[in-house]
Amino acid sequence: MNDKVFTKPIKKQFEFDEEVAAVFDDMLERSVPFYKESQKITKFFALKNLKEGGRLYDLGCSTASQLIAIEKDLNVSATLIGLDNSEAMLERAGKKCEAFGADVELVYGDILEYEYKEADVFIANYTLQFIRPLVREELIKKIATSLKEEGVFIFSEKVISHHPKLNKDLIECYYDFKKEQGYSEYEIMQKREALENVLVPYSEEENITMAKNAGFKHCEVLFRWANFATFIAIK
Repeated sequence: MNDKVFTKPIKKQFEFDEEVAAVFDDMLERSVPFYKESQKITKFFALKNLKEGGRLYDLGCSTASQLIAIEKDLNVSATLIGLDNSEAMLERAGKKCEAFGADVELVYGDILEYEYKEADVFIANYTLQFIRPLVREELIKKIATSLKEEGVFIFSEKVISHHPKLNKDLIECYYDFKKEQGYSEYEIMQKREALENVLVPYSEEENITMAKNAGFKHCEVLFRWANFATFIAIK
């Protein structure tokens, strides 16, 4: 289903409701540069680090596309768990898992409050940026504590630059990408306004520092296009 959410005037801040859930897969592929490549990289490193009898959490799993892709190529017996606080997203995720025959556990819950069991891998693709900065680092600490030694946390984020001109140019580059995907100037403006104060991105350096402060031994970028990046943090 094509994303037409922002072709009409916005009346509220952005939220992951039924309207967004219905078009979310299309929205991601047209709004996130090289989204499929980021998914492939995430899957590669998730499978490399998921052990026999292990556990993987996908935080903000949305429609479960990443989990379904991982489960398809899984060659060990492991538990895949997707968490989301949007019932609409989980409903779509459940239907997709059933259609693909994917053995995935879907949980409705708050990723800040959830009691995690020991895991090999955590994933959070474009999720942290929606967590209030005051509690974001606490979540990363909780993830680090829940990971086994040498476990990995793979996360993707929209990033900013603290160089004013470069940041402006990165935004312009991204808007050009969205126009190439068929979004109008009006839709781009509408979404930007809807996400104001809802999506709060950090810089690449701030994300790496946050991970290290939370207890990860190492963190670096696996993939980056302009102001979008996929990171891996190793405990």
